Amino acid sequence: MKLATFTKDGGAPTAGQVVDGQIVEFTDGLSVLQRIEQGATGEATGPQHALDSVTLLAPIPKPPMIYGIGLNYKSHAAEIGAEPPAAPIVFPKSPGSSTGPSGPVLCPSLVRRLDYEGELVVVMGPNAKVFGYAVADDVSSRDLQKSEPHWIRAKGSDTFCPWGPWITTADEINDVEALVVKCWVNGQQRQEAAVSDLVHAIPVIIDFIQESITLHPGDLLLTGTPGGVGMAMDPPQFLATGDTVRVEIEPLGSIEHSVQ
Repeated sequence: MKLATFTKDGGAPTAGQVVDGQIVEFTDGLSVLQRIEQGATGEATGPQHALDSVTLLAPIPKPPMIYGIGLNYKSHAAEIGAEPPAAPIVFPKSPGSSTGPSGPVLCPSLVRRLDYEGELVVVMGPNAKVFGYAVADDVSSRDLQKSEPHWIRAKGSDTFCPWGPWITTADEINDVEALVVKCWVNGQQRQEAAVSDLVHAIPVIIDFIQESITLHPGDLLLTGTPGGVGMAMDPPQFLATGDTVRVEIEPLGSIEHSVQ
């Protein structure tokens, strides 16, 4: 099942199920987060709309918590000359960084080195089980990341987590490590790697966080980015106003956002 949150003609955010290029409304009034929390598994039976006639929001507009994992692809660690970390590097992204799959990403005036990071998102369900998967850009300010000891502003600024386009439930994915993360900037492909290239696999990440922090339904885990980020290019190529970033993980779908 693919769960999305959308608006139509300026109406209220509505939960829906994506089926064959259509989005079908749920009529029980539950949001996507409430459906996850309550274990609601029924099919949507309400009005249907063409996907191109609605605006997709972040599937969970304000997730309870967003966790990022640093240096978690071997190819990314290699490109910046770092040793793969012995344990997961966990950092927070603020719930306010969550935005829809089309963004836009708003670059704060103090940021001069804005970068992209295409990533697989794990959406948590009850009892610290994986509920599903989605696609994200872990937008990052490299200047703030270097100048400040903590990454909350560098990684968690408003709109720095465009994600979606929907949540694909875990039962639809037979082998998560076979998924391939791809990213383009202005039509130029920059990143491509299978999830099997992770330094720390998803179960390891979950267990590591759970040692001291309870994971709740609707929490997001951004699992790391492959090699190919802008700061590692020669010369570095950072994002600028008007740029477009596309991240794709088939069969989870794709997101595409502008930078403003």
